[in-house]
Amino acid sequence: MNKCQRSNPLALAFLLLLIAATACTGSRKAVREPIKEQGAEYLVDKLKEHELKFSQFSAKFSATYEVDQKSTTVSGNIRIAHDSIIWISISPALGIEAVRFMLTPDSIKYMNRLSNTYLAKGFEYINQLLNKTMDYDMAQSFLLGNDFSLYESNTFRASVESQEYKLSTTNRQKIRRFVRRSEDDISIPIQSIWLNPESFKISKVLLKEAERDNRKFLATYEDFTNVAERMIPSSLDFKVETVDNKIRIIVRYSKIQINQEQTYPFRIPESYKEIQDLKPEKK
Repeated sequence: MNKCQRSNPLALAFLLLLIAATACTGSRKAVREPIKEQGAEYLVDKLKEHELKFSQFSAKFSATYEVDQKSTTVSGNIRIAHDSIIWISISPALGIEAVRFMLTPDSIKYMNRLSNTYLAKGFEYINQLLNKTMDYDMAQSFLLGNDFSLYESNTFRASVESQEYKLSTTNRQKIRRFVRRSEDDISIPIQSIWLNPESFKISKVLLKEAERDNRKFLATYEDFTNVAERMIPSSLDFKVETVDNKIRIIVRYSKIQINQEQTYPFRIPESYKEIQDLKPEKK
């Protein structure tokens, strides 16, 4: 990304900058000009119009996980079948797979080839692991830079901040027909979405739980690339902040493909031992 693109700033999530077709000097001029204020309904319509629509998504990725001033870098592959499967294969080194995940709206499956172990849980286990409310729709949206599709969009307020449009809402509810029995109390206490004023792609999403130790989740999206005439963020930055710790996950996508046929294999060998938690395993 060149210097001009970095100057135009803008992701949980397992989360957007405009790739300008014009010259760099033209982009700078556009940023200096005040943007026209728009109503929330107009901005939500534009957001939905320009979001990534797909049946299948795949990419290679590299990711850095930072917590307690320690960082780990891995690479792998991600595949997503719209609204049904998120499949992730992680290879720490030499391209040899070490871990495989598969998320569905109802479940999480995990397989560790280094320790010959596996885990199979309901999706609510993700909430226990993150100590935060999450569902499949949120996870899929964070990984692609889309808005949540199963939550109401009629309570947003519109404003302009730092030359971007901003949509803000409190207590955003899941649409009733999509609520599962185990999700009766799922809602988003505080949410803000920043939109690029030219592309109407999401550049940043902030979730806050003010009454629960001021926990925050921030997703930032940059380095948009054109794939099959769709603008997709190739740089994602997720930050989770609680009173106890700060976690950061930086993801870079490459070799992105849209709507290409793919498989989601997940066969657990009979010799693998089932575990109950994804806590670090003792050496």
